[in-house]
Amino acid sequence: QVQLVESGGGLVQPGDSLRLSCAASGRTFSSYTMGWFRQAPGKEREIVAAIRWSEGNTYYGNLMKGRFTISRDNAKNTVYLQINTLKPEDTAVYYCAADSRGGPGVLSWTYDYWGQGTQVTVSS
Repeated sequence: QVQLVESGGGLVQPGDSLRLSCAASGRTFSSYTMGWFRQAPGKEREIVAAIRWSEGNTYYGNLMKGRFTISRDNAKNTVYLQINTLKPEDTAVYYCAADSRGGPGVLSWTYDYWGQGTQVTVSS
């Protein structure tokens, strides 16, 4: 089984930055697509960004370009999500996910494994 553990969330002020981490274990991930999703209260889960583990090719969801950057550290089996200039609208639970088939990473149903999520709250 693949285990995903997110960390790095918390309570921040508008304009702050956060770096979320997703520690993966249980398998090798060379052929996987890794993704970050978020879900705000009353809203559907949406794609933030995805990355191919080996190639490093990235995809960003609509309106996610610019302030969001996904990356991975192969040696640490860790995927990161850098969020800059945080806004109140970014408040959500952020989830890490893994697609063992290495798909485009756009749709949540293509992912096999999910972490428990980490809460990001942006408030003054």
